[in-house]
Amino acid sequence: MLAKLLPAGLARRFTATMVLLVTVALLFNGAVNMTLSYKEATAAAIQVQREKAIAAAERMLQFIEGIETQIGWTTRAEWSRVSLDQRRYDFIRLLRQSPPITEVIQIDGAGKEQLRFSRLEPDVIGSGFDYSNDPRFTQAIASKVWYGPVYFRRGSEPYMTLSMAHAGRNPGVTSAGVNLKLVWDVITAIRVGETGYAYVTDDTGKLVTHPDMSLVLRGADLSSLPQVAAAMASRKGEGSGADGKASMPTRVVGLDGRTVLSSHAVVPRLGWIVFVELPLREVLAPVFISLYQTLALLALGILLAIVLGALLASRLLVPIKLLQSGAQRLGEGDLSQRIPVTSGDEIGTLARRFNDMAGKIQEAQETLEAKVDARTRQLTASLEDLRAAQDRLVQTEKLASLGQLTAGIAHEIKNPLNFVNNFAELSAELVEELNEALEPSAGALPEDVRRDVADITGLLKDNLGRVVQHGKRADSIVRNMLLHARHGVEERREVDLNAIVDEALNLAYHGARAEKAGFNITLKRDYDPAAGKVSLFPQEFTRVLLNLIGNGFHAASKRLAQEQAGGDLAFEPTLTVTTRTRGERVRIKIRDNGTGIPDDVRARIFEPFFTTKPAGEGTGLGLSISHDIIVKQHGGKIDVMSKPGEFTEFFITLPRGAGKAGGEA
Repeated sequence: MLAKLLPAGLARRFTATMVLLVTVALLFNGAVNMTLSYKEATAAAIQVQREKAIAAAERMLQFIEGIETQIGWTTRAEWSRVSLDQRRYDFIRLLRQSPPITEVIQIDGAGKEQLRFSRLEPDVIGSGFDYSNDPRFTQAIASKVWYGPVYFRRGSEPYMTLSMAHAGRNPGVTSAGVNLKLVWDVITAIRVGETGYAYVTDDTGKLVTHPDMSLVLRGADLSSLPQVAAAMASRKGEGSGADGKASMPTRVVGLDGRTVLSSHAVVPRLGWIVFVELPLREVLAPVFISLYQTLALLALGILLAIVLGALLASRLLVPIKLLQSGAQRLGEGDLSQRIPVTSGDEIGTLARRFNDMAGKIQEAQETLEAKVDARTRQLTASLEDLRAAQDRLVQTEKLASLGQLTAGIAHEIKNPLNFVNNFAELSAELVEELNEALEPSAGALPEDVRRDVADITGLLKDNLGRVVQHGKRADSIVRNMLLHARHGVEERREVDLNAIVDEALNLAYHGARAEKAGFNITLKRDYDPAAGKVSLFPQEFTRVLLNLIGNGFHAASKRLAQEQAGGDLAFEPTLTVTTRTRGERVRIKIRDNGTGIPDDVRARIFEPFFTTKPAGEGTGLGLSISHDIIVKQHGGKIDVMSKPGEFTEFFITLPRGAGKAGGEA
């Protein structure tokens, strides 16, 4: 029947899920209710047992205190000096006023019996019976009050001996036999639930009273029971206060072998322990009721979940089957297939999405050829871009080869250029020697000849000076070409950034002072202690710093000369070097307050051979080489910012580790 109602597939899984959810929810709710019911039931039972135990302990304490009060007026110091008749009368009155006392004995200070009055036996006067070694005398003298053990007279009722020492010197003792029937009445009157009970043990675990008197008469020893042993152990570790508070109850096995909840209270002074116990099955009765209710609700919930799941599944299967049929026809090639949308829920949304998908497939089928052509054009463009990139790579390799060729040519030019420079300087010296040689015979030559010789030697000397000047410039260009094209073997390593920057600053400063007498500039250092170490090529990086700092010195000196020429003597040339950490990168800023760089010049300062310095002062390769060292070798970045007539700032940004563009220096 269930298989017909719920065919295999989504309907059965949906219904099973609903049943599972309902079952889990009801079981969880039932477990919570049962747990709460169990806690409430046990807490209530424990509270009642505790109150019963404490109340019984207090009643026993009041009973014993009443007996002590009645006996107390026979223990005064002057009572031992009254006449015998008066003492007899006092004992008779004590027996009348305190029915639980069945026997009273006066023992003098030597431990001899003087009087004995009893409800059950004949009275005795002056028997002289020796109690000097009896606990009722010795313990009473030592402790003032002594509570004897429980005993049974005539095998029916429990009794206890209570002895109190007299006041004064050489005191005697009044000892009384006390009927404990009231204690038995208190215990048997305790009602906890329907089957709960109470009993009392002494401080050794021996049963004192119990609703079943046969257990008491047999002198049952309950010290082996867990609750009794625990109570005795806790009593040894606590005081015997008069509040009679009970310890925490425990779940233990009772006298009849059933599991019970047990609570106890200690009777002060006597040391007796009152136990109140209730069978656990009776405590759990509300829990069982909650369990039965939970099971009934679970069965009803499962039945309702099955019925409701079947109804909902049947409503879901119809549109799902329509979707299944439509998808099958679409897969067979019927691109015009559409699903009717009859609802606005998730099934309706799925149907609309299916219709959209079918429309897009139909549209894609119709425009597939156009899309193929477009894709072909895109691939063709990508292929052309790839070829262009390949051409650029080839061009780069050619430029690299050109750099090597340039280095070779520079080497070849350098030797004859050195000869030109050397012989030009030597020829200038020869002209000087020629003039010196002609000077003694100058008077023998005609005036026009002397004038022509002087003009020719002057022109020759000036030409040789120009040859030397331009030769040195050509030599500087060749040396910078070699530096631009060379490939060194310096090893990249980690160095302290602040240290290498400061070293380059000092080196440039002292070099400038040695090269130009009277040179002076204010140096400002602003180093970031967190800059730490950076991986770089130390010599190449130092070349960059020297070049930038030297350019700053030149610009600041040039502005100083301009300001002084204009009459401003307050200008102070200054160069500032700053380092900053930027996470995984570091930044060096070199700022001078020189002449600045115009915008049209700033766009070309990193081009090879471009310079704004006068002939002989620069080759135009310094910043180009610096750019290659920072960008190509170290994978960093170099920028410039300037305001003509005020300042120029160069910014170098380097990665802490090896940059993307590594290379040998």
